[in-house]
Amino acid sequence: MGARDGRVIGIDPGSRTTGWGVVERAGGRIVRVASGVIRTRPDDPMPTRLQAIHLGLAEAIRTYLPTAAAMEEIFAHKSAASALVLGQARGVALLAVAGLPLGTYNAVTVKNTVAGSGRAEKEQVARMVCTLLGLELSVPLDETDALAIALTHLSHGAMVPTAPVKRPRRMSARDQWTAIALRAGVKT
Repeated sequence: MGARDGRVIGIDPGSRTTGWGVVERAGGRIVRVASGVIRTRPDDPMPTRLQAIHLGLAEAIRTYLPTAAAMEEIFAHKSAASALVLGQARGVALLAVAGLPLGTYNAVTVKNTVAGSGRAEKEQVARMVCTLLGLELSVPLDETDALAIALTHLSHGAMVPTAPVKRPRRMSARDQWTAIALRAGVKT
């Protein structure tokens, strides 16, 4: 793999589509390592959809070995039901990145970093991501959103370890949820 300054997985969680993108700073350049979208079937039960998201992200992490993770911060929703569903998808994404240093960024910061304006439209951010990383313009928006989040993490000089983080031995489900709760500041 060679020397690298940092490899970040950016995640744009959603219950129907979860975008992920791995970028790496190597020798002063930022390059796309891999990216994709995890699609779930809306008619599947929520536990099945959440499991698919978790397994897809875990596979991406296992395959591409990021040294850090980045996600967009939760924002207000008009509907409590949609906020709850998004929260569940974000929760399994947090579980997948447990053990990696995590950076979170609000949407305005991501848009401003990548497109130069905190009021940029989704399509403008996507075009800039494709231009910066030399990608075709046909990349799905959820994928470009995840790449934008990863780019934001690298651009803001976040501490990115130069060696892979040693992952703890397999934790029980209860211990995993406790770790997530502690990271989120919830007392257990």
